[in-house]
Amino acid sequence: MPTHTMRAIRLHEHGGPEVLRYDEVPIPEPGPGEVLVRVHAVGINPPDWYLRDGLSDVPPEVMPKFDLPVIPGTDVSGVVEAVAADVEGFSVGDEVFGLLRFPSFDGRAYAEYVAAPASDLAHKPAGIDHVHAAGAPMSLLTAWQFLIELGHDHPSPFQAARHRPVALGADTTVLVNGAAGGVGHFTLQLAKWKGAFVIAVASGAHEAFLRELGADEFIDYTKSRPEELVNGVDLVVDAVGGRDSSRFLRTLKRGGALFPVFFGEYDEEETAKLGVTVSGTQVRSHGAQLAEVGRLLDAGTVRVAIDSTFPLADAQAAHERASRGHIQGKIVLTVV
Repeated sequence: MPTHTMRAIRLHEHGGPEVLRYDEVPIPEPGPGEVLVRVHAVGINPPDWYLRDGLSDVPPEVMPKFDLPVIPGTDVSGVVEAVAADVEGFSVGDEVFGLLRFPSFDGRAYAEYVAAPASDLAHKPAGIDHVHAAGAPMSLLTAWQFLIELGHDHPSPFQAARHRPVALGADTTVLVNGAAGGVGHFTLQLAKWKGAFVIAVASGAHEAFLRELGADEFIDYTKSRPEELVNGVDLVVDAVGGRDSSRFLRTLKRGGALFPVFFGEYDEEETAKLGVTVSGTQVRSHGAQLAEVGRLLDAGTVRVAIDSTFPLADAQAAHERASRGHIQGKIVLTVV
């Protein structure tokens, strides 16, 4: 074993990017069912800045419990350093990636080492490096669980009905709003993999990128309103979500569906009148699904786009980049 301490980013208080501190802390011990991972790269996701802000926007009924100081982060790629006695399927030296302990805010990934539940991990695809692998877990599992297979029966905190993906094929049209971001660029690629016709909505700077990923049509929302240009769509995946999302209801055909990744307010009378469904889910850690999407990553069928990388010590600068928005793909912290 190396020395018994490591560097990690911790929050001692809530606030802006400046509250991220680069601390020296003990290396965690893997508990039952866990492996110790030497982290090579960490993906950054919106829950990281929600936690940093103090989860001010999270409804109290779904508020996870945590104590300060806390190490944020959920998405890792790295190498197994130690394995608990009861863990099968992983050995010291294996390259792995995963979404750790989500939806709790207990991932503790912004660190040189992390104790990770083996069930949250998959073997890293050999065809991609740690930076790209770290960009995948939360965003790609979100797209997969929304579009392809939910993979669990936990009730959603946001809706009573179980989320059901829509069957996608050559006769379906999918509109992806926020198509250049983490969840958006994976949603576009999974819909194309299933054969759908995909309309990508983003700002003009991302057009070449999205066409390269397979977008059939592109709408620059800074120049035109997609809800005035498009109708008869089978599925809208809104990776932006929030208050303005209901404007996309009128782009749908009867029987169509709107999947908001971040929940907003929808009028049940309006959706009933239009004959459409609004449905979503909350992404959950799932090693077996990651192994499945890992095959798509290995084959190059799905690509992870990297917006930018920052060393772990510069997590503050990475969060400042995130707060400026217009991210193309994923922001990743490099550790080794």
